Amino acid sequence: MTVWQKPGARDAIRTAVRFPLRLALHLKTEDGIVEATTREISSNGLLFVTTHLPKIGSSIEFTMDMPSEVMGWASDVSIHCMGRVVRHQHSGQETMVAVVIDEYSLKV
Repeated sequence: MTVWQKPGARDAIRTAVRFPLRLALHLKTEDGIVEATTREISSNGLLFVTTHLPKIGSSIEFTMDMPSEVMGWASDVSIHCMGRVVRHQHSGQETMVAVVIDEYSLKV
């Protein structure tokens, strides 16, 4: 009999294409405002670098200003997002946080 196991961090299934993009973020967390810089963005989440690690499972809110060249529009687009922290990771000197986006709205 086969037993189903939840994928672990090493073999997690990707459900969206990731784009390497560096944007400044101002995150509203349970601990207050946090400054961060994105490393990767997808349609359902993002990875960012920060010196403050919001708790895994905590809610965050942020707005990303996406350049028109990335969006393919005539002007920049602001995307307001609400999501939750799903993972912390370390790479060299950087401390990163992965977030799943639960809700978003576009502001053109």
